Amino acid sequence: MSDDRKPRSAGMLQPRVSAEPRPLMGPRDRPGAFRATVLTLFPELFPGPLGASLMGKALADGLWALDTLDIRRFATDRHRTVDDTPAGGGPGMVMRADVLARAIDVARRHERPGDDTALRPILYLSPRGRPFDQAMARHLATAPGLLLICGRYEGVDQRVIDARGLIEVSLGDYVLSGGEIAAMALLDAVLRLRPGVLGNAASTVDESFSTGLLEHPHYTRPQEWEGRVVPEVLTSGHHARIARWRREEAERLTRERRPDLWQAHLRRQSARAAASEAEAPQAGRPSTDAPQAPEQSDAHKTAGATGDEDRRDEHD
Repeated sequence: MSDDRKPRSAGMLQPRVSAEPRPLMGPRDRPGAFRATVLTLFPELFPGPLGASLMGKALADGLWALDTLDIRRFATDRHRTVDDTPAGGGPGMVMRADVLARAIDVARRHERPGDDTALRPILYLSPRGRPFDQAMARHLATAPGLLLICGRYEGVDQRVIDARGLIEVSLGDYVLSGGEIAAMALLDAVLRLRPGVLGNAASTVDESFSTGLLEHPHYTRPQEWEGRVVPEVLTSGHHARIARWRREEAERLTRERRPDLWQAHLRRQSARAAASEAEAPQAGRPSTDAPQAPEQSDAHKTAGATGDEDRRDEHD
């Protein structure tokens, strides 16, 4: 092979350190694209799994854009120090407010008031944050993008959280070594709800948590496998029966595995029922605002009087 032959990676963006947000794979500033900016000490970890499958295709097609910003580039000392010991003592290290604030300010440098990008929430992935759920994913999917901060060490100086209005978000009741994996999971959950990212938009309708319930079981070919068969109702072609079976299975699984979700589901049902009853007209109770009934015609009066007289005669 000749020495001037280009390697297979020619033309691809290679990881490199930058003091400015840089795009990964997708075209930059494409109109209408969801723009995610990740502030991290390890920009080489991205896009990671977000660059594969349908999410990676959407990134390459410019349906969303990904920028990374190396927080360490904003340290001012010769050793690029981004952390220091906790005030008051204790184990571990804390990320400095001044260093992280400079990174945030650069990430927002090109965002002007009134511009869509200025509406991007700033999320800090933290185990003490608000629990991330499908409702939050749907809400974040309506934003023009996100700015995500991946912490390390014991956490981030509280002053930068307060000064820059960071929204703390947690993926669960456990601790990771850093926010990068959490940021990828959050972005995947949000981006799959964006138009065009998934091949079939209906795929997100019946998923777990979309209706407040866990998703029903799935089956496919072969019809029988190791003595286990696909439930007959799913091959009946009766769409109403199939929908009912799926609903019942979703309710059963939610009751058994997530009693917290099941109780929340029952509360929502009760609230909807109460709202429906309040909106429904109350039968038998004439409204004070209702117009008066028109007077009966002479024919109706006569008929009514005659009927009364006949009944009195019968009793006599």
